[in-house]
Amino acid sequence: MLRFYYVIIINVFAIMYFVPKMAHYASHPEKYGEEERYALARQILRRVKRNARVTTEYYGVENLPKSGGYIMYSNHQGKYDTVGIMSGHSRPCTVLMDKKRSETFIAKQFVDLIQGQRIDKESTRQQIKALNRIAEEVEKGRIYLVFPEGMYRKDQDNSLNEFKKGCFICAKKAKCSIVPVAIIDSYKPFGKNSLKTISTKVIFMPPVPYEEYSGMRTCEISDMVRDKIKSEIFRWVR
Repeated sequence: MLRFYYVIIINVFAIMYFVPKMAHYASHPEKYGEEERYALARQILRRVKRNARVTTEYYGVENLPKSGGYIMYSNHQGKYDTVGIMSGHSRPCTVLMDKKRSETFIAKQFVDLIQGQRIDKESTRQQIKALNRIAEEVEKGRIYLVFPEGMYRKDQDNSLNEFKKGCFICAKKAKCSIVPVAIIDSYKPFGKNSLKTISTKVIFMPPVPYEEYSGMRTCEISDMVRDKIKSEIFRWVR
């Protein structure tokens, strides 16, 4: 957590500038389109990476679909995950985030900026509505990032928790491609009490088209995606 607080402290004046700017952009979508809002989001993320002394290596960027909506499903290791993935994803995308975490200062303005979806873990009805909204938006061409593990452990490493099966309902409803994403050492930046330079990896794996999983149950899709991510991590970490 040392690095996390360090980034906050040295960016006090930047925060005072960017938080109102994010709120302004989010409040006027008719003036600032998705491309402009995403460009601002990535500008902020690049600043976080630079000041946090974190570099991220990207692999498989060529696997990302060039058009249409899709959903990226990634393992979840810590606060840096979204920063690492979105920094390497050039097309505008957004995220599904826990409602409580998304209402904290800075996180709220950021999620509003990229028009992300919030999920209330205490309300099944709200969860269904959120997943349905994601499906509708992906059908129209939006791109989402989802962490099916839900929460990450405080004592994280490169192992995986079980995936929440319900997260894959929106992919089936949208009939979209699924892009498995493997992140490695992403727990280190804001999980270790160190300011040393750290390197992480993001691997965008080949997309799984709807035709390949259309006949599968959500639990089977979940297991398939988890196995792909687990195997990819094992290729890099032994």
